[in-house]
Amino acid sequence: MNKKRMIGLLGIILLIVSIGTYFVSKHKLETDRETMQSTTTSTSSDFSTIDSSSTTETSVEEMDKIKEKVNEMTLEEKVGQLFFVRVPEENAVSDIKTYHLGGYVLFGRDVENETKESLQEKIKTFQEVSELPLLIGADEEGGTVSRISSNPALSAQPFLSPQELYASGGFEAIEKDTQQKATLLRELGIHTGLFPVADVSTDSNSFIYSRTIGLDAKQTSRYVEQVVTTLKNNHSGSTLKHFPGYGNNRDSHVEIVTDDRSLEELKTNDFLPFEAGIKAGADSILVSHNIITSIDETQPASISPAIHDLLRQELQFNGVIMTDDMDMAGLADFISQEEAGLKALQAGNDLVMSSSYQTQIPFVIQAVQTGDYEEKSLNDSVYRVLKWKEQLGLFD
Repeated sequence: MNKKRMIGLLGIILLIVSIGTYFVSKHKLETDRETMQSTTTSTSSDFSTIDSSSTTETSVEEMDKIKEKVNEMTLEEKVGQLFFVRVPEENAVSDIKTYHLGGYVLFGRDVENETKESLQEKIKTFQEVSELPLLIGADEEGGTVSRISSNPALSAQPFLSPQELYASGGFEAIEKDTQQKATLLRELGIHTGLFPVADVSTDSNSFIYSRTIGLDAKQTSRYVEQVVTTLKNNHSGSTLKHFPGYGNNRDSHVEIVTDDRSLEELKTNDFLPFEAGIKAGADSILVSHNIITSIDETQPASISPAIHDLLRQELQFNGVIMTDDMDMAGLADFISQEEAGLKALQAGNDLVMSSSYQTQIPFVIQAVQTGDYEEKSLNDSVYRVLKWKEQLGLFD
């Protein structure tokens, strides 16, 4: 074979090898890409509550732990987690284990004779018997609703109402007061003070007025944003109440209340503080028992799917939704307590604030077993409750 022919043959061989290497590399790259996409798809959560748009490696790991915990729980444990109940006068410790309760709400009778040390010990006892950490709450709005600070052994003086604070020092005084509340609550083992009141009320004769800041929607929104932000910075839970807004209506503690305001009026006025609170990162929203005819003519807000759909879809709230106290006449005179817990969960609540949990929990368990309450909805609510507990550091 002459020299020129050999050089030509070698060139052809090199060309064939180069082309082959290119296609092998291309095939490997495409295979790797498909494998990566397949892995991502197979490990994504099937819980509708997870927002992947802001997920980091750490948050994915934390969410997976919560999802794993939900998957490991029994039906009875899951249902129990959705009940945020008033501390019973009897069997307060044993009922935590019997019903797998999600949390306790402290009222005046639970703290009136306590010192800081004894209340801390009481809450510690509750936590020690619970398989999952309990969410502990107490209404500490300030002013007329001050469960903890009304006891001089727990606080040097009761916290002032929002209106008194604003009159004494504007939003600076409100921020300082919120910091003090968060510090006291955290010191005692209480995770949320069930505030701020986000209702817009400008009529001094209305039921809710004295518990609000008493300003228009714009200033109420600023107040809510300030409180939520301060609570978040101080690792204390926030609860916006009472959605969709009391306005100047009557008291649903003592009667069924019907609110005939238009949806447009609610959207342009009463919804604004709730929207501000959601934007600021509010943990939870408490729904009233008022019947809002422009949204649902037939049912109190707390058991109305239309109200909860509005909160989730239009206001884009992804946190915990809870009922107001189920013993209030606005609901208790409308529906039996046995049915009320199930109706609240079917409507879209994640937490039921109840004193009748001994009858409501078995009723809900039966509804899941018969298919009247979807297990997916149950799992989503349990996930949101456990996620809130994780965010508050209860699992640390």
